[in-house]
Amino acid sequence: MALMDFIKKQFIDIIQWTESGDEVLASRFPMADFEIQYGGSLTVRDTQAAVFVNEGNIADVFGPGMYKLTTQTLPVLTYLKNWDKLFESPFKSDVYFYSTRQRLDRKWGTPNAVTIRDKDFGMVRLRAFGIYSYRIADAKVFHQKLSGTRETFTMEDLEGQLRNSMVAAISDIFGESGVPFIDMAGNQGEFGKALFDHLAPTFTGLGLALETLIVQNISLPDELQKMLDARIGVNMMGGMQGYTQYQTANAIPLAAQNEGGLAGLGAGMGVGFGVGQTIAQSMAQSLNPASAAANSVSPAPSDKNAGEPAPSADEIIATIEKLHGLVGKGILGQAEFDAKKAALLAKLG
Repeated sequence: MALMDFIKKQFIDIIQWTESGDEVLASRFPMADFEIQYGGSLTVRDTQAAVFVNEGNIADVFGPGMYKLTTQTLPVLTYLKNWDKLFESPFKSDVYFYSTRQRLDRKWGTPNAVTIRDKDFGMVRLRAFGIYSYRIADAKVFHQKLSGTRETFTMEDLEGQLRNSMVAAISDIFGESGVPFIDMAGNQGEFGKALFDHLAPTFTGLGLALETLIVQNISLPDELQKMLDARIGVNMMGGMQGYTQYQTANAIPLAAQNEGGLAGLGAGMGVGFGVGQTIAQSMAQSLNPASAAANSVSPAPSDKNAGEPAPSADEIIATIEKLHGLVGKGILGQAEFDAKKAALLAKLG
């Protein structure tokens, strides 16, 4: 009885693999000291491939189907073992199974922002992420390049390599295309196609087929995105002049809430300084650009103000300081400040 158990334990008649989990890409058939019986059966299911390896050399590769293991179905192994002269039964050979089904919803992304040279913004850092799918297309190449003689090879073993290849490709694509970040981010489909075409040969070289690649987002880091948003806002308002007018109009309610309101603000700035008129002109230009030319010339001082005493040096210095504060708040433009400062300093002479 013990002899019969020993004999049964040594011979393998059926070789097949039932995938044990979604993560496994390759698995070595548990041979131990067993030997394959001549005429035994090999079953390769759909979305599988099997590879026979003889003393480190890849022999025969099988796709889906059921095979009877003979010299006709194992031509390479027959040649390597010189079975055309004398067939040995049973025989030893390592057998590896590969899962060739498509792996969906694999996520990729830039763990850190990638620095690229942009046509519009110079050197910028960007982030991108999306999903992709792939499958094993050539079990022989996959065995030679990746899985080798390991008992099992999983998607986790491969994920880092593929993700890093994608991150490197992003830098290459931006450098080669010369397309500005704004245009690329606005057409993620085209960017995804370019990335797919760039990466497909890399996957092929590993025995894989890149099936799909989708770019879900291209963005700048938060601090750079805020700067870009500000620039877009300025351009939407017609440039810096329009932006200054918008800021001035928004500042009026805030100034009115301060102690003394706009009247107190204007009175404290000395004779000859028309802050109220400047604000009114800015509002008029914002609401009716056609009136800008008409309001650009300041009216001559009225006779009512002609008899008022000239401001003292302390008043002039205080007025300049207040004007400088308005520049910092965006209420007064730099050119206006320089002109009024020069006019006030002239009064000291």
